[in-house]
Amino acid sequence: MMPKRTLFVLAVLPLALGGIVLAQSRGRGLPRHDAPPSPSGSLVVALCDGKTTTEIRGVREGDTPTPAQARAAVAALMDEWRRTNPAARWDEAPARLADAAEPKGGAPPATAPPAADIQGGQTYGAFSARDERIWQAETEKFVQEGRRVFHDAKAFGGTIGVSCDMCHPDGANTHPETYPKFQVQLGRVALLRDMINWCIQNPTRGKPLADDDPRLKAMEAYIIAQRKGVALEFGKH
Repeated sequence: MMPKRTLFVLAVLPLALGGIVLAQSRGRGLPRHDAPPSPSGSLVVALCDGKTTTEIRGVREGDTPTPAQARAAVAALMDEWRRTNPAARWDEAPARLADAAEPKGGAPPATAPPAADIQGGQTYGAFSARDERIWQAETEKFVQEGRRVFHDAKAFGGTIGVSCDMCHPDGANTHPETYPKFQVQLGRVALLRDMINWCIQNPTRGKPLADDDPRLKAMEAYIIAQRKGVALEFGKH
């Protein structure tokens, strides 16, 4: 019979090895698709496919282009991608919230309610229409903050002047309803926030945001809000 101590070691060993593998997988972080350097030293911008690139002439690596230069570079990237992928599906339908800076159609203003108006201590079965208006206002304010960050490269930490909306106007072609799904760029099943962070780190050359970062949460809320009414279909490509 095998000694008890040996049995214990054999039982613990798979758990220890599993923990090491998990720790290593977490430590690797998001995959990098670094753009190839330019022989002339100009800033190189890469699309999220990891293949399509363009140079911004007159802007050196390490400098930040103007919004006009960044937008022109993204337009060139998208044109080249469409040329080399004529059969690929790219959803360019306008988002449901369009590009409105403020709510429309009688929706409550996106401002914080007075402290006295904050409901509390009630159950879900005991709230009023007034409570719903407050919740809607708070939710809309959160979505609009996500919209602001989505359209501002500096707000989410991009370093080359490229903002999310330059490739995804009004959140187009993000399809939050399809997550979680296997994402080729990451090589694993990803949540929407994982893909947001991958884009921040790669095409816009920023640093990934922590899961509890308000900017990441707000952008996720904005993207989801843009697809309101679309049926959930996780895993779809």
